[in-house]
Amino acid sequence: MNALTNKLKERADRKSTKREDKKRLIAESAIKALVVLGYANTSLRDIAEQSGMSLGMLHYYFEDKIELITYCVTRYKEDFISQLDGVMEQAVTPEQAEQLFHNLLVHTIVTDAATHRLWFDIRTQSLFDEVFLPTVTDLEIALIEVVQRVANKMQLQADAEVLYALVNGMFRIQMQRYTSDDDYGREQVEAGFTKTIAAMKAIG
Repeated sequence: MNALTNKLKERADRKSTKREDKKRLIAESAIKALVVLGYANTSLRDIAEQSGMSLGMLHYYFEDKIELITYCVTRYKEDFISQLDGVMEQAVTPEQAEQLFHNLLVHTIVTDAATHRLWFDIRTQSLFDEVFLPTVTDLEIALIEVVQRVANKMQLQADAEVLYALVNGMFRIQMQRYTSDDDYGREQVEAGFTKTIAAMKAIG
């Protein structure tokens, strides 16, 4: 590969990285709008207005609302999975893994339940609109795999899909209650996930 080819490749790589960074910034703003309005009630124009961006800029980086929403949800859930993996790396004993897992689940509900609600919105949409199915399927596989890694740290032997169904079900319940009931606070969320981990250990 000659010097000119190397320069062209480096320039293309920089341009690709810059574009991806910009898409991530747009996604962060778009998620805030989508969390408030929900997928079904939101157009690209709404997202642009809520995010303080021009509609033209959104269209430059994303072909339509479907591409934008799938990108947003994918980036957000991938970041959550990375965060969970990072926390599990700190665990030396099964007991530490259990406590760290519990703490992260509680923290993410208390600080970010509304954003996680967007994932459940899109997952439901995928039952009616197949365009979302590949993204939802890939993310669900990734979530099952990270639950498997948590289970390994906790020294549980139960099937990962069963454990995921248990955790995911309680996660949805806690998210819904925390976002819709003013009297439902951190203490109740902690109790909910304490029951979940007890059930995981009973199965595993």
